[in-house]
Amino acid sequence: MEFAYEPANEDIRVVVGVDFGTTYSGFAYAYIQENKEKIKIIVNEEWGNFKTLNKINTTLQYDETYRVVNWGADALSSEPTKRKRYKLPKPVEYFKFYLGDDIPEEKKPKLPPEVPFEKAITDFLHEMGKTMKEKVENHWPGIDFYKHVLLVFTVPAEFNENVRIIMRQCIYNAGLIRCLGTLNLQFTTEPEAASVYCINKLKEIDMKTGETYLVVDCGGGTVDLTVRKLLAGVRIAETTERTGDFCGSTYVDDEFLKFLEKKAGKSAIKMLKANHYNQVNFVVHKFFCPEIKIPFSGKENDFKIIEFDIEKKCPALIQYINGPERDQLEDDEWIVDLDFATVKSFFDPVIKKIINLITLQLSNCPDCSLLFLVGGFSESKYLQHRIKEEFGDKVKISIPPNPAAAVLKGACEYGLDMKTVATRVLKWSYGVMVSKEWQANDPKSRKDPNGRIDKFRLMASKGTEVDVKKEFSIELSPPFPDQTSILVQLFYTSEHNSTYCDEPHMKNLGSFGIDGLPTEKSGLDRHVLLTLRFASMESTVAIAKSLHNGDVYQTTFYTK
Repeated sequence: MEFAYEPANEDIRVVVGVDFGTTYSGFAYAYIQENKEKIKIIVNEEWGNFKTLNKINTTLQYDETYRVVNWGADALSSEPTKRKRYKLPKPVEYFKFYLGDDIPEEKKPKLPPEVPFEKAITDFLHEMGKTMKEKVENHWPGIDFYKHVLLVFTVPAEFNENVRIIMRQCIYNAGLIRCLGTLNLQFTTEPEAASVYCINKLKEIDMKTGETYLVVDCGGGTVDLTVRKLLAGVRIAETTERTGDFCGSTYVDDEFLKFLEKKAGKSAIKMLKANHYNQVNFVVHKFFCPEIKIPFSGKENDFKIIEFDIEKKCPALIQYINGPERDQLEDDEWIVDLDFATVKSFFDPVIKKIINLITLQLSNCPDCSLLFLVGGFSESKYLQHRIKEEFGDKVKISIPPNPAAAVLKGACEYGLDMKTVATRVLKWSYGVMVSKEWQANDPKSRKDPNGRIDKFRLMASKGTEVDVKKEFSIELSPPFPDQTSILVQLFYTSEHNSTYCDEPHMKNLGSFGIDGLPTEKSGLDRHVLLTLRFASMESTVAIAKSLHNGDVYQTTFYTK
């Protein structure tokens, strides 16, 4: 997709790193100084009526007209009677999942027709943005948020390239930027931000230039991994393709709710979610997480059976329970026992996926010497224990203090010095559509009336390590002798190569025209050199130069 963009303001004074998460979101900010040692990164901990360590719930409460009346923790703490009195819809959560193409539909929350996920993201960023602006402008009087602030947003590594274009539009609609294409907004992946944050930790453990380390960012919805190499001058290079999956801490919550389905019946839990969502929230956020999920260490000797009293903690559920489930729970006086094996079973399917992801990355990088475990889920003692048990004899494992803040602090640090990231590994393969003469071994169905066939021509393959200066070039020529222009169509794919541009995995990046091909020299020998340069994580610069008269055409594409 193409749109006009403006250069970054040269008077950037403040960097704000934003971690927009599935379950929790937060931001950190810092004032730019020449002496980097004096730069202090401030993590926001105050959210209206709530003071938290790092983040606030990624949650919205709308009224009956779908105007935001509460957000963050306030949206979850609204009294049920108040919501019923004012006919308030249930809170909207987990809408970030809609950004991921590969997320199962059952994991995506059911949103009201009046609230498409783009609106939910925009509304949440608008509310959080008000706190962001207030904190920055109050901390440094005279700061103009739109002129003097560089915003750095994080995105999961495993989401497709469409995420950045959607997020840029939502950030613009939320009023955080004034120009859709401003370079005062930059993106980095969550594991990349975490890897930047971990650089300072590398100094503490005396890691040498040239050594590699793996960052495993375990969040609420996603787990992202990236392998980095420490370069001279405190810079880092990506050495393998970043990976990730949907196996964050919310999936442990899901396993708990599945367990309740077995005890109370699927239909009972379904009715509870539909009519008493506040009690579902209470059970998950006020009972399961603080009393079970967070303290669980995986050591049976430390564990005591926990009672879940349905009458006290979730009374609305009782009316929906029928049949043998009701008979059993009545005999048990509405008490459900959670023993060690049961609680462990909530974690194990999720942790197994994380271990498989780590195993794959380490197999692709056998010389990796260190593993950083960051993200909110990394605070789980059981997850820490399982990863140490599985990989402790292969790599050194480091868990920095307050791992939940690693991504938002790293996003801020990245904005302070974007040269820290020296190289990235392409997640996609890029190329152009070319018109070639149809050959006997080509499919007859693809032969056009002019006796030609459109094919994909590879320019850069996924898995290639690139920096912003690296260029990929090919020569193009017009397919017809009297042609005075060429329409260049760029495509990208998750495969290493492709034959045709209309294959299911192919996606159109955009197109641009090259006009004014020389007519005094007719024929096909009028070559144009097309060059791609991956200027940032978000954009691809295409430069076409006529090899006949030297004319240059340039455009920037924002991957969709």
